[in-house]
Amino acid sequence: MQAAADLHLHSCFSMATSPRMVPEEIIKGCRVKGITVIGTGDILHPEWRQMWKGTHVNDEIIVVPTTEVEGAGRVHHLIILPDFEAAEDLAERFRPASKDINSNGRPRVALSGEEILKHVHEAGGIGGPAHAFTPYTSVYAIHPSLSSCYGSEPADLLELGLSADSRYGAGIEELSMIPFLSNSDAHSPEPSKLGREFTVLELDRPDPAGVINAVKMGRVVMNAGFFPEEGKYNQTACSRCFRQFSLEEATAFSWKCPGDGGRIKKGVEARARSLFSGSMTKRPPYLHIIPLSEIIQRTLGMKSPLTRRCRDLYHRCIDQFGDEITVLMDVPPEEIASVDFRLSSAIRSFREGKIILHPGGGGRYGSFEIPEI
Repeated sequence: MQAAADLHLHSCFSMATSPRMVPEEIIKGCRVKGITVIGTGDILHPEWRQMWKGTHVNDEIIVVPTTEVEGAGRVHHLIILPDFEAAEDLAERFRPASKDINSNGRPRVALSGEEILKHVHEAGGIGGPAHAFTPYTSVYAIHPSLSSCYGSEPADLLELGLSADSRYGAGIEELSMIPFLSNSDAHSPEPSKLGREFTVLELDRPDPAGVINAVKMGRVVMNAGFFPEEGKYNQTACSRCFRQFSLEEATAFSWKCPGDGGRIKKGVEARARSLFSGSMTKRPPYLHIIPLSEIIQRTLGMKSPLTRRCRDLYHRCIDQFGDEITVLMDVPPEEIASVDFRLSSAIRSFREGKIILHPGGGGRYGSFEIPEI
């Protein structure tokens, strides 16, 4: 069976997250979005584990214990576990090296990447770098290679992050055998956040063990997510005023913005390009998507996708066609026109790639226009 999986998100126990990031709201969001495999996020947090244990989940959604931890060098690691017992085991393994294992959804663990993955593997889980190319808290921001971070312990996966797609990693030789995952890293259950990136996996069994096996075996059918330019670290830019620079300009300015003195951060595109080995490995298709709520926002000319008019049109689409992924990928435009003609035109343009991208960088998200609406 094929399943759309979002394996990286955060709970109400992580910093800068919505108080609505609770299991019931996450499951509700999955049904609206069309996600059938969802990571719990933050599963090392004891209260969060108890909340999930007390949540009834219908068989149509597979819940997989997952977490993100911050290790030595502030590198972030994505971890996928087979069950709650493994999560409890891993929390105990990390406890001597973590001061906030019981209080922070994304705990800091004073261990190297190699030590972290060794514990993960011994607990029966898999793991690898989260948002691997971002200029902060990523493996390639700190290390020149995976082996520099993980030593002899093999990484099982690599998360691309919102500012990259498969092309960014396909030209890096050391990643040739590592499956790429796309996940939302959602801090809110809003449909513009939850499931905004996902991975379609081929499962041999509908449970967490089946998900882990699919990732380990590289049974990735498709990645889906942002156009990389929409990510907030895609281009090299000042982290204060967001002015963008070429690498040559950034180097000439000693990575200090001439306008306001802010720090210039190397973008994901430039970082990935510096790691290219010259040959591209074949990867599953990558579908560039834009959240339906943001397409609706542009269609209606609203300042936010959270306005009442945007929400009303969004829910009319879901009521008519079932879930957001189906609307974005499968429903014929003429059927969408029965709900709203302008939206059908916008989705047709989106599917045909008739959009204008304005790349993000330095910590500010990119944007897009659909000129034909």
